[in-house]
Amino acid sequence: MSDFLWVDKYPKGVPNQIQESEYKSLLDLFEHASKTYGDEEAFENMGKVLSFNEVDELSTAFAAYLQIECKLEKGDRIALQMPNMLQYPVALIGSLKAGLIVVNTNPLYTAREMEHQFNDAEVKAIVVIANFASSLESILHNTKIEHVIVTKLGDLLGGFKGSLVNMVVKHVKKMVPKYNIPTAVKFNNVLARGKQLTYARPEVNADDVAFLQYTGGTTGVSKGAMLSHSNIINHTSQITHWFSPLLSGKEVIITAIPLYHIFALTVNGIFMYDIGAKSILITNPRDMKGFVAELKKHQFTIMTGVNTLFNGLLNNPEFKNVNFSNLKVTIGGGMAVQDFVARKWREVTNSTLCEGYGLSETAPVLCCNPLDGTEKIGTIGLPTPSTEVGIFDEEENKLAQGEVGEICARGPQVMSGYWKQDNSEVFIQGGWFKTGDIGLMDEDGFFKIVDRKKDMICVSGFNVYPNEVENVIANHKKVLEVAVIGVADNKSTEAVKAYIVKSDESLTEEEVKAFCEANLTGYKKPKHIEFRTELPKSNVGKILRRVLKEELLVK
Repeated sequence: MSDFLWVDKYPKGVPNQIQESEYKSLLDLFEHASKTYGDEEAFENMGKVLSFNEVDELSTAFAAYLQIECKLEKGDRIALQMPNMLQYPVALIGSLKAGLIVVNTNPLYTAREMEHQFNDAEVKAIVVIANFASSLESILHNTKIEHVIVTKLGDLLGGFKGSLVNMVVKHVKKMVPKYNIPTAVKFNNVLARGKQLTYARPEVNADDVAFLQYTGGTTGVSKGAMLSHSNIINHTSQITHWFSPLLSGKEVIITAIPLYHIFALTVNGIFMYDIGAKSILITNPRDMKGFVAELKKHQFTIMTGVNTLFNGLLNNPEFKNVNFSNLKVTIGGGMAVQDFVARKWREVTNSTLCEGYGLSETAPVLCCNPLDGTEKIGTIGLPTPSTEVGIFDEEENKLAQGEVGEICARGPQVMSGYWKQDNSEVFIQGGWFKTGDIGLMDEDGFFKIVDRKKDMICVSGFNVYPNEVENVIANHKKVLEVAVIGVADNKSTEAVKAYIVKSDESLTEEEVKAFCEANLTGYKKPKHIEFRTELPKSNVGKILRRVLKEELLVK
């Protein structure tokens, strides 16, 4: 149990420790799910549903192909580079069944980013959606990739619909640039051939690496967090306990965050698969009109996302017409959930938007707000079972309740280290993992993120946290989105600069400054304000302050 948390602070019915799992590897989890849930619906995308039995059959065929045709061995790395589509869980589970290490890859990566990740992980095989195969082609000769499997968006939709989707994507929407990879094999051909082969289950242990989950690269060169089968299994146990107050019947979860992102991978993907939930895969959540139309089709009970996604939905006029009667809870992660977004979400959906916290390195959940109605808006909640969270200063001294410092954590879901990296600076004495986030524990035992350590702004010796300033500005009724960074200043070392996307074109710089004057102390107020039509974002919609900083360096 954490030194920083009392037992009675845990939500009712949630233990402070997890028990040892009956699963020795994720292969056991997948086998249990297929046997337990059988013909129940597991995944749906674009109207096509796969049952647990169908996922099991297809993933086993995929695994057999990797073992026999590709001659891949336990521990070899395979990259998966696709958006949310039915092929993702099939390839994901199949790769793990073959004993491989999965390297989840953002399809929107540039050729340079792809080359770095594939070479760092020493990837031997890849499954890539055809839309981005041209980028792969441009760097393939610089990698050690031996096997390329290409899939199209409609491949598992079946029949006329699948063919129509593939035709429209390629010839009408022109979303598939020409590419030439002579050795590439079609995904459906892989499955057809795999069904003719005999799969041999490998001996996979709890400590074997299951994923090289690369950090987003928002604060530097992307590194692969080594997450073992044990890390993921323990994480699944932890959040199973956390979700226990609301799990009943057949859960239906909206999966808009890409499955290659750690949040969706382990929460929407593996955890929900383990409890027999149905996951609605949203391929392109940035198409708000299409996303809202899809939401209207389902009686969903759980939803996950990031602040910008929720904000975008709330600003869509049709969102209020979605049926929210079955929605039990919405979980926000990936970035701070702004207070006004959480409040407006409750007003529109009549359900709670709970904020959680974690990193790729921690599988990811470390903390989450209770799901029993005792959540505390503006905090990341309480540590999950068997998780210790502490606040430390620069000298690695543990700080008292209410003091601000770096958030550090330890627990069975925390990675062993970064792939091929010197990890001596990653952990401090006692095995505490350094998150790089600044935070505190409040008077009620709830933890709160102040900001990223590297994003902190120093104004005349005072620390300014961008999250705080953004949260204030975001409350202005004419502001749609905002990002805050520090810029060089001759008088104060750094000054605060705000980049704003308007929701009302009448908004002026004077209005913003007057609003900040009333809500922020002097040194926290933006000295510079710039209006933009959009802000740079990551693949999951996280606003990238780094890109804004880089723009200033180029000027």
